[in-house]
Amino acid sequence: MSTIANDSEAVALAVEKTDLTQQSETTIIMPFEIKEEFTVEEPESVNNSLFYKATKRAFDIIVSFCMLLVLILPMAIIGVIIKLSSKGPVLYTQERLGKNGVPFKMIKFRTMVVDSEKDGAQWSSGKEDSRIYPFGRVLRDFRLDELPQLWSIFIGKMSFVGPRPERECFYNEFEKYVHGFSHRLKVTPGLTGLAQVSGGYELKPEEKIVYDMEYINNQSLLLDLKIIFKTVAVVFNHEGAK
Repeated sequence: MSTIANDSEAVALAVEKTDLTQQSETTIIMPFEIKEEFTVEEPESVNNSLFYKATKRAFDIIVSFCMLLVLILPMAIIGVIIKLSSKGPVLYTQERLGKNGVPFKMIKFRTMVVDSEKDGAQWSSGKEDSRIYPFGRVLRDFRLDELPQLWSIFIGKMSFVGPRPERECFYNEFEKYVHGFSHRLKVTPGLTGLAQVSGGYELKPEEKIVYDMEYINNQSLLLDLKIIFKTVAVVFNHEGAK
């Protein structure tokens, strides 16, 4: 069964009225032209197994805690280099939506110049994004900018594996033509995911949601481990996640 399909008549259909589908007052800048509309099917199932959820959470807590301890010095060095190589704060904090649409503060090492969104919220165009400063590009290539998110994993706002969290303004925008994009909010967002190891920066929302729904429909410990191992390979191939 196809997860996403062209839907030329979707504009005329009534869609579920939620906060995510309301018009955002934020100016949204997209690096591509929207030509089609799509409809995303409801997840066939969500893995609510107590064993799966408990094991996944235990893994997140133990591994994120150990990584924070081991990487505290390298993260401090990265912070110093950011401060010396680019004007602005070391860390970049942004509100994103977690499971069931609950907002949380996601923290990353800053990889873009200050005021990179002075004209509005801008969906990244990937590696060629001109707003990324030189050392920020290195951080993205090796996904080192994601390291502060280990804290979000430790406290349960994120998991190691799941759909990448997005801002509410982008959910609002994407729902206009990818109807059902918010289905990905049914699970905890992740540091990495099936979409990131399969397509990286270049995926458009209508492409990314296909992988996200595939992950949601097939959640398992084995799939999570496969994605983690593929993420390691992605790091060495210099592919990134948004």
